[in-house]
Amino acid sequence: MSGTEQAKQKTGAAPTLGDLRAEIDRIDASMHALLMERGEIIGELIKVKRTAESGAAFRPAREVSMMRRLVERHRGILPLDTVESIWRVIIATFTFVQAPYSVHADFSAGDALVRDSARFHFGFTVPLSAHLGAAAVVAAVARSKGDLGLVPAIAVAGSGAWWTALEDENAPKIIARLPFVERGDHPASLPLFVVSRPIAADGAINEVQTWSIKVAGWSAAAARSISAIAEIIASPHGAFDGAALLVSIAPGGSLDHLVKALIAAGASVRSTALVGGHATRYTVGA
Repeated sequence: MSGTEQAKQKTGAAPTLGDLRAEIDRIDASMHALLMERGEIIGELIKVKRTAESGAAFRPAREVSMMRRLVERHRGILPLDTVESIWRVIIATFTFVQAPYSVHADFSAGDALVRDSARFHFGFTVPLSAHLGAAAVVAAVARSKGDLGLVPAIAVAGSGAWWTALEDENAPKIIARLPFVERGDHPASLPLFVVSRPIAADGAINEVQTWSIKVAGWSAAAARSISAIAEIIASPHGAFDGAALLVSIAPGGSLDHLVKALIAAGASVRSTALVGGHATRYTVGA
């Protein structure tokens, strides 16, 4: 119970406008104090983890756990989108404090859409670098010590099979998919893969596995055969009927099941490579 409520219970009087504004000021001061306290703990965390220069501060699994708890406990008139953005910026900024990084984004899907999504999830403290093409983003992340890349999780004309650059063991990998909370009227609804240099296994989450698959005999029938069990981005590759696929396999599915479906549809699988993974999406109503 707030101080104002306790005082009014004793007197029986309704709170005045001044009383309510004083309560808001008290809450604002408390929130600021808690953020500063969080910063102090992050300072201790840096000393313990020694991540200040290693670029090893990203922990998608922990972020997902935090966001799920946030959504599940949220109530009241404050829009969920606002709370989500505040927490995303808090997470991104304190990660930046632990180990400074930049975000490289592919603006091919539209300047405004990508910029809105980047700022919604990372705020304005984290530097944002624009690129034209997913391949350029992956290359920038590969050259960095600990930067992140944002690449549209949809087919974009001219992007090509950018995910093949993730196949090498030491190459960048997909570590997350944004937005985590999905809804029809989300203000940053453009689906984006987050690409990073390989992170520690204990920080990764692979509920949805992302695979780079090269096939021959790609056709509409082959696409239909796996559309019900996976999300697919396809790009022409090699021979006239060849294709490079970026396939996201959700929990309950398997690579073996997908390969069998492709073969049954007349396609042949030339190669497969795991190129990352991310959490299952959390969908809420509009």
